[in-house]
Amino acid sequence: MTFGAGGYRAHVRTRRRRGTCVNLTVKLLGRPALLRGTGPGYQFRSRKSWAVLAYLLRAERPPSRSQLSALLFPDADDPARALRWSLAEVRRGLGAGTVLEGDPLVLRLPPGTVVDLDVVTRGAWPDAVAAVDVEAELLEGLAVRGSAAFDTWLLGQRRHASAACEAALHEAALGAMSAGDLPGATSYAVRLVAREPLDENHQALLIRLYRTAGDDEAARAQLETCTELLARELGVEPGPVVMAAMRRPPQGLPGVTDEADVDALVEAGVAAVSAGAVEAGITSLRTAARFADAGGLTGLRIRARIALGEALVHATRGLDEDGLAALHEADRIAVDAGRTEAAAQARAELGYVDFLRARYDRAERHLADALVLAGTSPAVAAKATTYLGSVAADRADYPRALALLPEAVRLARLAGEPRREAYALSMLGRLHLLRGDRDEAARLLDEAVALATAEHWLSFLPWPQAIRGEVQLRRGDADGAAELLRQAFARACRLGDPCWEGISGRGLALVAEATGDADLAFGLLADAAARCVRLADPYVWLEAYILDAQCELGVRHGHPATTVWVGRLRELASRAGMRELVVRSLLHGAALGRTGDLESAVLLAADLDNPALTAELDRSAAGRTYGS
Repeated sequence: MTFGAGGYRAHVRTRRRRGTCVNLTVKLLGRPALLRGTGPGYQFRSRKSWAVLAYLLRAERPPSRSQLSALLFPDADDPARALRWSLAEVRRGLGAGTVLEGDPLVLRLPPGTVVDLDVVTRGAWPDAVAAVDVEAELLEGLAVRGSAAFDTWLLGQRRHASAACEAALHEAALGAMSAGDLPGATSYAVRLVAREPLDENHQALLIRLYRTAGDDEAARAQLETCTELLARELGVEPGPVVMAAMRRPPQGLPGVTDEADVDALVEAGVAAVSAGAVEAGITSLRTAARFADAGGLTGLRIRARIALGEALVHATRGLDEDGLAALHEADRIAVDAGRTEAAAQARAELGYVDFLRARYDRAERHLADALVLAGTSPAVAAKATTYLGSVAADRADYPRALALLPEAVRLARLAGEPRREAYALSMLGRLHLLRGDRDEAARLLDEAVALATAEHWLSFLPWPQAIRGEVQLRRGDADGAAELLRQAFARACRLGDPCWEGISGRGLALVAEATGDADLAFGLLADAAARCVRLADPYVWLEAYILDAQCELGVRHGHPATTVWVGRLRELASRAGMRELVVRSLLHGAALGRTGDLESAVLLAADLDNPALTAELDRSAAGRTYGS
């Protein structure tokens, strides 16, 4: 069953307390089923009816009848008739109030219907972990014969559902910890480590919880287990995030809790971080948070934690996990105190970290909340809108990204925040590059570079410079691209920023290939791939973007590792829901001769509004060389 012991009944009771009548529950996690009230509902007579319903529920846009027929009934004598039969089954199962009609097919569920996977991806973490068995596989036991394209789609959806469940557990652990429920938080963290033992952030969270609870023996044992596992499986030692979790929190506090002194301590910490003295700044902010707690200074308790969280997240030290804990605490205190704008600030930063880690469903929830809570603050709205647009671009929801990112630029200008404007412009420039509009991409990235330079924001400059270098390469100017990319790479290395090193290293590899040195290109790509994941908190989209370049060059030059790269890209992109990169992994597979991959790519690309990708699909279908 999808819901754990008593879980579904508890979820129904919760929904009723909130005034929502739950008439029907659609269970996609675990063995699929329909539930009425607290008991079983209609049982579909065909697995393909479940396949139809699942596709309609999870598709980004309503599919056409011909598309769905070709996907699920390719071998039927009359595919359209077979689809009509399954649609009738779906209507019967969902019951009165269901709308399932038209071409494309539009599905509207009866009022009060709950879809368990929606609870995981879009609901608050208490609902997700209390109501749903987040460790169950999507559509467990479902198999559709004779449809390679559906198998590809289902595998991707299962990976994405698994990642969403992991994200819900992670947020639950942090949320419970911020509320002081250490046993509950530890239980969630144990489940996280069991699911993904090689994720250092999960290991660090569990160790930190043991330390916070005073169980130093358990913390040391967990560190030993983690150390042995990483050495055996990856040949590495635990990174900074794990070792930071083992540090004992300072014991005792001076008696000074004067509000002016604490405020000065926060200011000093923020100034130190801005000046590059990150360790000293973080120490000041931690101390300020403890002083504020001791003095019951609500505003400063929130402010110190938001500043601490931002410092830990943005200081490129691999300590996002520690920063998330501070931000969750700030959010809880702000909500309890009715400080909505402060809560908006915390949630915007939480959404940013989820964006980086490709936990896009959780990111959208945090960022949408931040927009609602921001009220009349254009600064918070600009931040949240920038990250929402970036999430949409990563997921290849290009129409939404094209609406959000220009609005983010406008809000940043309204707020008088040129650095935020530069960031939004860089993401908008990247978006136009991905969609093949090189001139607009160049214009926007030049604006971003100019703003960052005027603001002396040297720690950000390599990002727009590197993307601008790729634009120049696609314009056919390898020399100009190389100049931009070498400058970006040198700056990134001085900063020690893994993401900036990765994006500029990728560009330099493409330049090398364009100028005839494929061996150098593969070496640079391997180096870029290693650099971008050097710390435990990489930008996951960039990791996939580098993999995509490895796949493309691998196909073109017959590299022996190409098959491995293609599989890795498909798994990573599927888990995260990076739809265009999933399609590109299928194109690479088709170029390697994999049966059904081109058909699957065409099917999945139908929902993507990208002229550049459409042209690439056309070239692949015609049997010509693909790529930019």
